[in-house]
Amino acid sequence: MDKVYNPKIVEKKWYRYWEENGFFRGEINQSKKPFSMVIPPPNVTGNLHMGHALNNTLQDIVTRQKRMQGTPSLWLPGTDHAGIATQNVVERELAKENVTRHDLGREKFIQKVWEWKEQYGGMIINQLKALGCSCDWSRERFTLDEPYTKAVREVFVRLYEEGHIYRGDYIVNWCPRCHTALSDIEVEYKESAGNLWYIRYPIKDSAEQVVVATTRPETMLGDTAVAVNPQDTRYTELIGLTVVLPLINRGIPVVADDFVDPEFGTGAVKVTPAHDPNDFEIGNRHSLERVVVMTGEGAMNENAGSYKGLDRYEARQKIVEDLEKQGLLDHIEEHTHSVGRCYRCDTVIEPYLSKQWFISMKPLAGPAIKAVEEGKVKFTPASWTKVYFDWMHNIRDWCISRQIWWGHRIPAYYCSCGEMIVSMEKPDKCSKCSSSKIEQDPDVLDTWFSSALWPFATLGWPDETADLKYFYPTSLLTTSHDIIYFWVARMIIMGLHFAGEVPFADVYINPLIRDAQGRKMSKSRGNVIDPLDIIDKYGTDALRFTMASLAVPGRDVFLSEERVEGYRNFANKIWNASRFILAGLDSKLLESEAPKLEPADRWIISRLNKLILELEKYYDVYDFSRAAKAMYDFFWSEFADWYIELAKPRYYGEDLSSKTAVSQVLVEVLQKALKLLHPFMPFITEEIWQQLPGNDSSIMVASYPEVQKEQIDDNSEEQMALIMQVTTAIRGIRSELKINPGLKIRAIIKPSSKSVAEVVDAQSSYIKLLAKLEEFTIDEKAKRPPKSAVAVVSGAEIYLPLAELLDVEAETSRLNKKFGQIIQDLANSDKKLSNKAFVANAPAQVVEKEKEKNKLLSEKKDKLEEQIQILKG
Repeated sequence: MDKVYNPKIVEKKWYRYWEENGFFRGEINQSKKPFSMVIPPPNVTGNLHMGHALNNTLQDIVTRQKRMQGTPSLWLPGTDHAGIATQNVVERELAKENVTRHDLGREKFIQKVWEWKEQYGGMIINQLKALGCSCDWSRERFTLDEPYTKAVREVFVRLYEEGHIYRGDYIVNWCPRCHTALSDIEVEYKESAGNLWYIRYPIKDSAEQVVVATTRPETMLGDTAVAVNPQDTRYTELIGLTVVLPLINRGIPVVADDFVDPEFGTGAVKVTPAHDPNDFEIGNRHSLERVVVMTGEGAMNENAGSYKGLDRYEARQKIVEDLEKQGLLDHIEEHTHSVGRCYRCDTVIEPYLSKQWFISMKPLAGPAIKAVEEGKVKFTPASWTKVYFDWMHNIRDWCISRQIWWGHRIPAYYCSCGEMIVSMEKPDKCSKCSSSKIEQDPDVLDTWFSSALWPFATLGWPDETADLKYFYPTSLLTTSHDIIYFWVARMIIMGLHFAGEVPFADVYINPLIRDAQGRKMSKSRGNVIDPLDIIDKYGTDALRFTMASLAVPGRDVFLSEERVEGYRNFANKIWNASRFILAGLDSKLLESEAPKLEPADRWIISRLNKLILELEKYYDVYDFSRAAKAMYDFFWSEFADWYIELAKPRYYGEDLSSKTAVSQVLVEVLQKALKLLHPFMPFITEEIWQQLPGNDSSIMVASYPEVQKEQIDDNSEEQMALIMQVTTAIRGIRSELKINPGLKIRAIIKPSSKSVAEVVDAQSSYIKLLAKLEEFTIDEKAKRPPKSAVAVVSGAEIYLPLAELLDVEAETSRLNKKFGQIIQDLANSDKKLSNKAFVANAPAQVVEKEKEKNKLLSEKKDKLEEQIQILKG
C-alpha cells in the first residue's frame, strides 16, 4: 500500500470499475423481496449542493448495505425537466444574442432547450457519480422522455374523464416577467419596507366617507366592494349601503364578512376579487364581480380607465397623486410586510385572476390520509406525520397549468366551433363539427404534476412492465421537509389512485444543512460550502462520513470544513491501520488451523459482533449519526488504538502460535470492519479490500457481516475494560502532570478483590506496554506513598510516586498560576451569564457558546484543584 492515501486517484478508478462490472444494476429475483428507491430527481439545470450531497449520501448508504445483504436492490436515478428554471436558463442565453423565445417561435425554442439539455443537462449526474452514488444508471429517467410523457398524458386524461380535472378562473401567483402561474413553493416571501395608503371612499348620496387602508393602491381600480367585520359596531349602519369607487366613480356595495380583521388599518377593507386570493374568496361568498385591471405583463389594461398602459408601479404613483389632488388620500403610514417574489427571476409576483387548469384534490386526498393513518406509509422522524396531516386535511384544489413552453403540454384541444377535446393524441377532426382546424392548449403542466408520478412512471407505468411488477411499491423515499406538501403527499395520492398501492413504505425526512453557527447557507452571506470543493480537498469518503455523522434525526446539520477535516483524519487512520496489518502479514498463517485466542483477541471479536448488532438497530430507524459514531469509535479507539497496539508484540514476535492467532484476528476484524464501513466510505474501503489476500471481487458485492452470537464474550470484555481503565488512568496522570512520555515510571495497583488481582496480573504485560511502566506492583494491602498521584477505577486504586519523576515545587507553582487565570476567566464568564440583558438580547448560539465555555472552565478549575492536591500529597 502507498504510504499516503490519495482519494483523487482511487475514487475515479473504483467508480469506473463498479460501473463497468454492472454492480449498480438492480436485478429481478422472484425468490427474494427487493429493496427499491427512486432518487428525488434533481433539476436538469442543477449543480450539486450540500443538500444533494446529504440526501444522496444517505440514500447510497442504505442501498449499498441492502445490496451487500444479498437483497435485490434498485436505486433508480433521473432528472426533472424543471419547466420554469430551464426555460429561464435558455432564455438568458438567447438574450445574449438579443433574441427572445417569441422571435424563434415555440417549436424552434423547444428545439433550443433540448440542445441545451443534451449539452449541459447531465452535469449533476456526473457530480452524483463523483459523490459515489451507486444508482442503476441503465434505468436513468428524464421527466420529458417519451415513455414518461405517455404516463403523464394518461394520468391527465383519466383524471379529466373521472371529473377530477376542470378548467376555470382562479387567483394564482403570477410572475409578470416569466408570464406564468407559480405554485406556492415557487414563491419566496421577503420582508419589505412599504406603505399603507389610507383612502377615502365617499358614501353614495351622503357627505360621509369610509376610509380603507391598502398596500397596493393600483388594484383599487378593480374594487367591487368594501368589506367590514359584522361584529364591528363602528360600521354596522354602513352594511348594505353603496360607496363610490374613487377615480372610477363606480358604485360598489359595503358587505359584512367574518374574514375582515377589525384591527387592520381602519377595520374597513377594499375588496378586489381579481387581484387578491382572500378577496377572491370574499367575492365568491357575496357574488361580487371580478374586474381584472392588469395585463399578464403587469401593466394596466382597458379596465383601468385613464391609467391604461402604465406599469403597475407607475400606475400606483399616478393614482396616489390623483387621490391627493381630489382630497381622497387620508394619510400614508410606513408599513413592513411580506412580499412574494418569483423564485427564479425575483420579480414581485401578482395575485392574478386567470383561466387555469385545476385538480379537485379533496376526493383524492381521502385514501392518502387513510394510508398514513393505517401505517402503510411511515415518516421518520414521526413528527413530520402531523405536518402531512395538517396539509392533507386542509387541502385545496391544485392549479396545474403553467404559461410557459418547456414542459408537458396539456393534452386539451380546441376547435374553432368552441368544442374542447381532452385526449391522449391530437384528434384528426372535431367530434362536434368535424372541422380539422384544431389547436392544442398552449399551457404546460406544473412540474410537480409530472414528478408526482415518479415512483411508478419511472418503472414503466401505464404498461405492466417486469420492473413495475417487481420493484413497485418502492421501499423508501428520502427527501427534505419543505416538499412534503408539494411532492410526497402528491406521490402518495397518485400512487394509490393509479398504481393501486402506496408508492413507498417509509419516508425519511433528512435534516437541513446550516453553517457552523447554525445559519442557513446563502450566497449573500458568503457561507455556502461547495461539496465539489470539499471532495477535491478532503476526498469523497470524508465528506460522506461527515454528512452521515451529523444526520441526527429531527435536528439540522451544522456543517463546517473542520468537521470534514476531522473525518479525513479518520480515513487516514483506517488507511494507516490497514497498511500496518498488510505490511507485516504472512498470508500463509491465514490458512493455518485457528490456535487458541487470548482475552484481547476474544474481546475485539466480541466488540465487533456487538457493533454489528448496534448497526442493525440504527439502520432500522435510519439513525445514520449513531451508526457513524459507533463505527468511528470501534475502528479508531477499540481496534486501532487498543487492539493493534496490544497485537504488535505478538504480530512481530517469534511465537508462531501467538502470531498466527493475532494475524487471523487482525485480518478477520479488518475485513468485517471494512464491510461495515463500505456503505459510508465506499472508495477507501474498496481500495484496501482489493489488497487483502483472498478477495477476488468488489467489496460492494461482498456479504454484509452477520452477528455471530457465540463470539460475544462478556467475560473477556469485562477483563479488557479493567485493563483499559487502568492503562487510561495512568496515561491520564502522565498527560495532566506533563511527565515526559519517554520516561519509564513505576506504578502500584491496589486491587479490591482477588479476582481483580488475577485479571491485572494475567494481563500485566499489556498494561506495562501501553502505560510505559518500568515497574508494576500488585498489592492488595498497599498504602499510598507520599507525594504520589492516585487514580481510582472500577475495582482498583492506582498509585504513581511523583517525587522521583518531577520537581514537585515547580509543578505546584505552575499549576497555581494556571489556576489563578482560570478563576479570573470563570468570574468574567459568570458575570456575563448573570447579565439578564446579555442572555435576553444576544443571539441564541452566542449565549449557548458562552454557557459551554463556562462549563469547560468549571471543569478545568476542578481538575486543577485535584492536581494541586495530588502534589501536596
